[in-house]
Amino acid sequence: MKGLLDGVKVLDLSRVLAGPYCGMMLADMGADVIKIELPKKGDDARGNFPIVNGESAYFMNLNRNKSGITLNLKTEKGKEIFRELVKQSDVVIENYRPGVMERLGLGYEDLKKINPGIIYGAVSGFGHFGPYSKRAGYDIVGQAMSGLMSTTGWPEGGPTRTGTAITDVMGGISCCVGILAALVNKVKTGEGEKVDVSLVDSMVSSLEIINMIYLCTGQVPQRIGNRYEAIYPYDSFRASDGDVIIACGNDKLFK
Repeated sequence: MKGLLDGVKVLDLSRVLAGPYCGMMLADMGADVIKIELPKKGDDARGNFPIVNGESAYFMNLNRNKSGITLNLKTEKGKEIFRELVKQSDVVIENYRPGVMERLGLGYEDLKKINPGIIYGAVSGFGHFGPYSKRAGYDIVGQAMSGLMSTTGWPEGGPTRTGTAITDVMGGISCCVGILAALVNKVKTGEGEKVDVSLVDSMVSSLEIINMIYLCTGQVPQRIGNRYEAIYPYDSFRASDGDVIIACGNDKLFK
């Protein structure tokens, strides 16, 4: 069975988590995704735990359903090959620090001259403009700067990172959504687009009620354990034989 994105060609230059997660979602939906890695070294995630039969399950999960090649974009031959691939593709994904691709002569403005319909998805810590744009960004930085860590955990504890790399995941999802919207626009106009995604922005957007509490009431949200600010009971409770989760969205469900 073919996926909904069958026929869409994607060049995935990204590495580690946020960018590869975006490429993974596109591949899962049927796009033809080519993972492009550095010769000899490859994606840093190839060394990440857990290792199964000598290979990283972390890497395999995020790069499933993709084809793979190596390419040295610092050489003219590598750039030439990449430009030829761009001519035949719909999407490019990268998560280098802003300015890196431009210095290589392979930024969005360069690539759209080769292929006006190219969609360029870029994921970075703070986006491609603004005072922090040149800074590197990692998941825990996004969790901290967005305010997520200050509202996660129990009142007596300190700021707490979530169990998964949620900022990278949200950045990957945000980039995927932007690319899908750009693909719809391309069908209508034939034109490509640059999708510029910030990890911190993606995390701030996901905080939903946390933002509204502060913006509407002036109250600074605190750590409240497993409770939920909007409704109750919506929490974990200790029982004689273990913990139980009770989630009541309204009075009818509570009764």
